[in-house]
Amino acid sequence: MNNPETNNIVSPCISICKNDEETGFCYGCARTNEEKKIWKKADTSNEWKKENLGSIELRMSESQLKTFKDSYRAKILKKKPQN
Repeated sequence: MNNPETNNIVSPCISICKNDEETGFCYGCARTNEEKKIWKKADTSNEWKKENLGSIELRMSESQLKTFKDSYRAKILKKKPQN
């Protein structure tokens, strides 16, 4: 069953899906493969998602973080209902 409480935080995926061989972090969103799996689970809490967003941003270089924030902001704006 789909839990509406877990659906209001948008996935950090920005469609640059390739992992760094050294760190295991995705070049686009800086998540590990395990974190990507957790995001997809219907019972993953918003609290965990918010903490994970903070963690992945800390992993990013300054230039990667800027690109991520711009792309993520655009993704969120596309998901908002149109009035």
